[in-house]
Order: sequence, then structure tokens, then C-alpha cells
Amino acid sequence: MTTKDHHTLLAQIAAAVREERLRAGLSLSELARRVGISKSTVSQLETAQGNPSVETLWSIASTLGIPFARLVAAPSPRPQIIRAEERAAVPSATADFHAALLHSGSSPAQRDLYVVSLEPGDVREAEPHPPGSTEHVLIGSGRVRLGPADAPFLLHPGDYAVFPGDAPHSYEALTPGAWFTLLMEHPSAEPRWGGHR
Repeated sequence: MTTKDHHTLLAQIAAAVREERLRAGLSLSELARRVGISKSTVSQLETAQGNPSVETLWSIASTLGIPFARLVAAPSPRPQIIRAEERAAVPSATADFHAALLHSGSSPAQRDLYVVSLEPGDVREAEPHPPGSTEHVLIGSGRVRLGPADAPFLLHPGDYAVFPGDAPHSYEALTPGAWFTLLMEHPSAEPRWGGHR
């Protein structure tokens, strides 16, 4: 993660902690007491001065009764790519463990998870899914060109992309043995992969 990405993540966390604390009607001191950390630690978090661990943020999220993702997720335009080397991860204080949020769901959409393998050759053209559908892709191996039919992305292992599934899109392997994880979100039940024409 670059220094810029780290600062962006800290600013994001700072704004989210403050917003959620105020929404809960808690003072700095009261949130600190409930979480079991010092008031200065909460203050540092809210001014993007601290270096929060996964454990601290998880405790804050649990205390505020919100998902962990709400503290680290940034609103983003669609479509979007997060390159493997650009992921903003939050480290653990107790182990060699880093958590990088790729997407935070906020709707009651149905979600289907697939592992897709593909080989170089014909391009897989996909018709639009129902309005509001979204596709999330995390490349496991190989180079793949996929996404909106009029402007597909070139992705490498570890890259993540999200794009509207309710518009024409395509998938193309550029190297042998390519595979990726695909999460499809759609607002109502639709046929599974068999209906992905």
C-alpha cells in the first residue's frame, strides 16, 4: 500500500468513526470507555493521527452496533478497479494478518458466488442482467480482459473490479489457466449461471 493510500484509508476511518460516534450520541470519553481504550486513542482515530489495528476497529464497530466495513469502506463510482498492489489493508496488532475491504454491500440484493475458469480463444459475451445487477470480480490467476462491453478492463492476479451487470459485458482470457471469483448481486431472483447468456 502506498503512503497516499494509507493516508486516504486513515482519513476515511477518521470520518467514519466520528460520524458513527455522533450518530450513536456518544462522547469521545463514553465511546472510549465502552470500547476499553483511551480517550486519546479515539481522538487520534478521529483526526487520522492514529494507526488503528483490525482489533481496535472491530471493537469500535461492535460497540457501535455497525458492520466493520462501515468504518473502512469508501463510496466509489462504478465501474471500479482496485489493483492488487493498491489495496488499502488494516493490519492486526497480534498476527501477520491484513484485511483489505474490496466491497461493502448495503442492499438486500441476492448474491451468487462463482469460481470461473476460462482459456484463451473466443470472447464470452454476456447479455444484460435485470436492472440494478452488479458484478464483482477478483482475479485468481492469469490475465483477463473483462467488464463493460464498450470498455473492458485488463486485469492481473489479485486485481478486483466491479461493474454494472445490467449492461452488455464480456470475459476474455489472455493467458492459459485463467480463473477468477465472481460475485453477482441482483435485486431479485434471476436464473443462475445457466441464464447468464
